[in-house]
Amino acid sequence: MIKGIAHAAFNVKDMDTTVAFYENTLGFKKAFDIPRPENGEPWIVYMYGGGGQFIELFYGATKENPYKDENIGFFHFCVAVDDIREIWDRIVKTGAPQDDAPKQGADFNWQCWTHDPDGIKIELMQLDAKSPQMQFIKSIEE
Repeated sequence: MIKGIAHAAFNVKDMDTTVAFYENTLGFKKAFDIPRPENGEPWIVYMYGGGGQFIELFYGATKENPYKDENIGFFHFCVAVDDIREIWDRIVKTGAPQDDAPKQGADFNWQCWTHDPDGIKIELMQLDAKSPQMQFIKSIEE
């Protein structure tokens, strides 16, 4: 049985810049590095987001893959937060991209948007007790 999403993986152009974004802007913690087994060179950095979930960052990306709404496949990932205003203030304070300011969505959750240095779209969401997500969680936990 599935326990949860263990990690999302991204190829990055500049590891130091990307790690700084996830740490300083979003509050992830650098957990550990995995070197290449064959030669010990840098290969993967794991960023911890809480709840047993990680972002896996791979060194060495060189080809841009700009997001377009019409692309099939990956669209964005969402990070659950306790306080949407607090995370938005942190995004503004660190000078990170401010794609969409906090607003309440059709599902009653509060959301705002940014993107990482490689253009990965990130939704930040504060779940509302009335949201279908919270209602579903409540129903399966009873």
